[in-house]
Amino acid sequence: MRGPFWHYLPYSEEDENLGMVCANVGSMEVSPNTEYPPYKNEHPALFRSVAEGRVLPTFQIIYITAGRGILEVENTAYTLRPGSVFILHPMMKHRYKPVFEIGWHEYWVGFQGEYFTRLMERGVLSRERIFFEAGLHDFMISAFNQIIEEVKTQRPLFQLKACSLIVSLLAEILTRERRKDQPNSYQKIVEKTKYLMETNIFSAINLSDIAEQIGVSTSRLNEIFKTYTSMTPYQYFIHIKILKAESLLEQKDASVKEVAYNLGFEDQYHFSRLFKSKTGIAPSDWHKLIWG
Repeated sequence: MRGPFWHYLPYSEEDENLGMVCANVGSMEVSPNTEYPPYKNEHPALFRSVAEGRVLPTFQIIYITAGRGILEVENTAYTLRPGSVFILHPMMKHRYKPVFEIGWHEYWVGFQGEYFTRLMERGVLSRERIFFEAGLHDFMISAFNQIIEEVKTQRPLFQLKACSLIVSLLAEILTRERRKDQPNSYQKIVEKTKYLMETNIFSAINLSDIAEQIGVSTSRLNEIFKTYTSMTPYQYFIHIKILKAESLLEQKDASVKEVAYNLGFEDQYHFSRLFKSKTGIAPSDWHKLIWG
């Protein structure tokens, strides 16, 4: 493991315009029987009371790669072990520390900005789900070390590179958690549902028939599909119909009315509204983009 490193970053208006900023990053091995945090007075005052309890204005990801410890967040306690990772939200009261006789190794990164605030507002980052048993993975360790290298060198646009790595870390943590929670049977049901939709793309959706072919109830199909994909079957079916419509509209003699009819839309105007809501452009204008 590398020696201890931490840095608390200033950032420019250009960095803020990115909508996301890396505020701090660090890596530290805490030996057994060591007061936590080590080098306490070398950290800003706001960060020193991590073992007693504090509130920070930024998001933080903390990844434990060795040792054992505890985390307490708003009256909920967690046991930390190698592979534990947690995501703290701004203004969230918390404290954490290693077991005194054992110590640990930790990585951390702090971040803020409109992009991350939107993820929180839309529930992608949830205050109700902050603790994850992600396990020990080279990808996550490498991402933290790359952020540290970017911060050490601070070459032009290092903030952009550091923040892209933070987003990758979030994606890795969240997708691992989502996929871990899905039974293998869910994947088979979703794959078969998608196949039946693809093969019936020129028809209107009939969820009852699809559910019957798969052997589940319509409500259960909706529940499984939404849990696995974050979309309802209907939303997914509309999405692939619009993708197919884009392809059909690329044909020189295609008309919007014919494309709508061929894809099972009885109402051309309903089709046009859906197409524009998904692509940002009317189907007639899409055709003109291709053929003028």
